[in-house]
Amino acid sequence: MSVQGSSDVEIDTTLFVTISGPPGCGATTLCERLADAMGCPYVSGGDIFRELAEDRDMNLNQLIAKADESDELDRALDQRLQQIAEKWGMANKPFILESRLAGWLAGERADLRIWLDAPEDVRLARIDDRSESDAEMRVREVSEAGRYQSYYEIDIGDRSFYDLHINTARWSKTGVFNLVRTAIEEYDPERDEGSFTTPPIDI
Repeated sequence: MSVQGSSDVEIDTTLFVTISGPPGCGATTLCERLADAMGCPYVSGGDIFRELAEDRDMNLNQLIAKADESDELDRALDQRLQQIAEKWGMANKPFILESRLAGWLAGERADLRIWLDAPEDVRLARIDDRSESDAEMRVREVSEAGRYQSYYEIDIGDRSFYDLHINTARWSKTGVFNLVRTAIEEYDPERDEGSFTTPPIDI
């Protein structure tokens, strides 16, 4: 769990926000700045997954291969994220949950569900300085999509229930932050006509 320090931009809110997207979409950057502005913690599914890899003395590719062999790791991770979502969904305090399935796992507990994306070449350039290679990123995306479909019958490409879908290649980091900031500040819980609902996930 991460929490940032004070910021020159403050967002007065009690919203539970989920942020999802593929590797290199800009989710970490946005989460850090939002957590700073909202004065709240955030939990990253990616960080938890990496912790699982370190605990088992594996790299990401090795853990992905292990996850492909059994649903134990994925379900343990998703159950932990779902428990976090349940806790914060009832807290009436600001919180950010980030993972590929954050919107699905939080379901109706979340107030605002956001999907970030960018063209593959842009995302690959963004992860260039990370330990994960281009090939590893592609393997992870394909592997995860297959597991989500197999375990939960989730089509990760279905973004119809997200409240906000942003192509982060179109805006600067500050521009993306300001788009989300506006969405949070203008959020009206009474305007729920035609809203989408997420089906429950049986972990």
